Amino acid sequence: MAIDQPLVPQPGDQTRIHNIGYRHYDGPRLGRAYARRSLYSQSLRGSYGLGRSVKSKVLPMLLFVVMCVPAAIMVAVAVATKAKDLPVDYTRYAIIMQAVIGLYVASQAPQSVSRDLRFKTVPLYFSRPIETADYVRAKFAALASAMLILTGAPLIVLYVGALLAKLDFADQTKGFAQALVSVTLLSLLFAGIGLVIAAVTPRRGFGIAAIIAVLTISSGAVSTLQAIADAQNSTGAIPWIGLFSPVTLIDGLQSAFLGASSASPGGVGPSHAQGVVYVLAVLGLIAATYGLLIRRYRKVGL
Repeated sequence: MAIDQPLVPQPGDQTRIHNIGYRHYDGPRLGRAYARRSLYSQSLRGSYGLGRSVKSKVLPMLLFVVMCVPAAIMVAVAVATKAKDLPVDYTRYAIIMQAVIGLYVASQAPQSVSRDLRFKTVPLYFSRPIETADYVRAKFAALASAMLILTGAPLIVLYVGALLAKLDFADQTKGFAQALVSVTLLSLLFAGIGLVIAAVTPRRGFGIAAIIAVLTISSGAVSTLQAIADAQNSTGAIPWIGLFSPVTLIDGLQSAFLGASSASPGGVGPSHAQGVVYVLAVLGLIAATYGLLIRRYRKVGL
């Protein structure tokens, strides 16, 4: 309520009440949905440094270029040599570029959540018409979308290049669609893992190191164990070992159901029955990371 006139102080009284023009807000109240969309869009823009300093744009944009350049080179080779097919299957591309994908999620997951934790701004979000689930969904969706852009853009380059090279339309469209399903699951899985690790520590550097360590060690350990199993002719164990690494999970899922060749030693992929276990493991991990984030931010918001 506005104060039209300042109160007249009594002689000797040092207090002052000033009219600073407070007025009631009578405009539109956009509510939770708008706040959630705004948080999502700002987080997505931040994943590529948009709206931030030039320094913040360098790494994500560089990684995006690194992801797309090999695809452009492959297309150029296919067009120049009039090849009958692309040098690499669509579903294999993300597996080949897994190091770049891992580096991207390691750099951007802490950027998305660590500063809010470090500077204790999370309770300020919850003072608005936004709840814990809204914050987590917006951050999760934003990073997953950013990773889908990163992994999907080179597939688009490959697909457009294949059509320009006049390769078979039906085969290329089928491979492109299968790869999109694969990278969508990969983006959700990697985003969840990255955010959970980053949400544990407010220190961005620790978060980056921890994410790289988890992705690298798990992938290296699984690949080593699979190679040992292949050398000992225990090929039946190879698909089960693949359940313990995010990269091999996606590789096994797409080799079981999306027509991809397996990247495991000896090319041994899971059967359809084992593939069901892979699907359940991927979906279970995505749900588990979301649940862990909800639990984490319920405590932070107190």
